[in-house]
Amino acid sequence: MTMQNAIDWPERFLPGTGDNFVSNEVIVEGVTAARVWPYLTDTSTWESYYDAVTDVAFPEGDGPVLKEGLVFTFEPVGAGAVRTQHARVVACRAPGEGAPGRLSWTAGQDGAPEERLEVLHAWLVEDLPGGRVRVLTQETQIGPPAVELARQVPDPMLNRHQAWLRGLIAAASDGR
Repeated sequence: MTMQNAIDWPERFLPGTGDNFVSNEVIVEGVTAARVWPYLTDTSTWESYYDAVTDVAFPEGDGPVLKEGLVFTFEPVGAGAVRTQHARVVACRAPGEGAPGRLSWTAGQDGAPEERLEVLHAWLVEDLPGGRVRVLTQETQIGPPAVELARQVPDPMLNRHQAWLRGLIAAASDGR
């Protein structure tokens, strides 16, 4: 039996306690966690394989490679009431021998109470036996825009995150 790792969740964003939660995962052969990791953490590659995020910027400098504590902004495309997100990386550890890569950031948007949104977007990238890689991404959202997203069937976040995973794996597989 193979045990798979899980996302480490801060209590405030524990799945099932917010207004919207999505979970997406892929497991594929022929790609390693080490190959996937740079495409996930280097934001300059995102727009080449994922069309639902634009205008990644680093208001405090640094970037484009994510690291713990880094502040960045981005514009989600096709996210309805969700607009420019202000994010901070809270965990960033590359995959290593027997240990998964872990990346997560908090993000949000300010505004009137009905526009406020807080999220924790987390990623786990791990090698599995048999030359396989597993990429898991999960997001908890809190606030009125999240309530509206959760009412939609299917949840647009679920579809956007699945597209992100597909693009990430294709980029890592193709080496573009």
